[in-house]
Amino acid sequence: MKEATGELNMTVVTVVAIAALVGIFYVFIWPTIQVGMALSSACSAAGQSATFESHFGSNGEGAISCTSGTCTVTAVPNGLNIGVNSQKSCDQ
Repeated sequence: MKEATGELNMTVVTVVAIAALVGIFYVFIWPTIQVGMALSSACSAAGQSATFESHFGSNGEGAISCTSGTCTVTAVPNGLNIGVNSQKSCDQ
């Protein structure tokens, strides 16, 4: 019986550790990846246009504007932490 309790404790510890890692990824890393993908997509879509605006996020509440070959995040979805990747040069 003691062996079974030890196995259960290790399973609980493993599940909690995996949940913590997923939470950290979702809160801190995924928003940066999402903004980076949106910026790359906006640069591709802007092409040679002088100005271009794009939206991203689950409801389209994030906005990116591209002017003179540089795309910048101008609005972010509520609670999205974009860190330092909020601007991208679109030079091809």
